[in-house]
This record gives sequence, structure tokens and C-alpha cells, in this order.
Amino acid sequence: MENSDALALSAVLLAAAGELTRRIHEGVVARGFEGVRPAHGFVFARVAAEGASVGELAEHLGVTKQAASQMVEELVRKGFVERRGRDGDGRVRVVVLTELGWACARAAEAVSYTQPTLPTQGSVSI
Repeated sequence: MENSDALALSAVLLAAAGELTRRIHEGVVARGFEGVRPAHGFVFARVAAEGASVGELAEHLGVTKQAASQMVEELVRKGFVERRGRDGDGRVRVVVLTELGWACARAAEAVSYTQPTLPTQGSVSI
């Protein structure tokens, strides 16, 4: 792949990801989940399976532990996540989705399946 093709492909993929994120966010808000920001979806995606520590979230999001902790606190206040011990061990705290968080995640998933195909902006040969 030529360097210019790689750059063009990167730009198209980033634009598509941004557009999909925007559409999912708008759909979730339209379904009544006020106060959710697009960045919250990346937290939901990481903690949905089995929960995650703040450190694991920070690594996943590419932010500091302090920034991840602030986002978790915001989501706790809004009722989307809670902290609990991992496998009954109260010393290791993980962030998990609440029922409201799961409902929001299901709404986001439903929106992503109902969205039309993203428009293409030219073609990139690989």
C-alpha cells in the first residue's frame, strides 16, 4: 500500500468512526438517555463484559487514571455504573454497568444496527 493510500484510508476510517459515534450518541439520547456523552460509550464497551478497574479503563481509553476516575465518578452519579469488589474480593474494585447502564448499552446497540450504511467519500485502493 502506498503511503498516500494509507493516509487516505486512515482519514476515511477515522471519519466513519466519528460519524458512527455521533449517530449512536444521538440515537441513545433520542431514546431518553440524557446526560450521556459519546466518550461514555467507550467506558460502557470496556466494562460490559466483566467490569474493569479504573487503571484498566485508563489504559483502554488512553487517559490518566485520574481522568478515568473522574469519568467513572460522573457515570456513578448519573446511575450508569457502580463500583464493586471483583469476585467477592473487596480489595480489588471494578466498575460495572448498573441496570440503567445495561439499558443504555442495549439502546446503543439497537441504534448501531438500525443505522444506514455510512456514506463513502471517494475510494481508496488497498
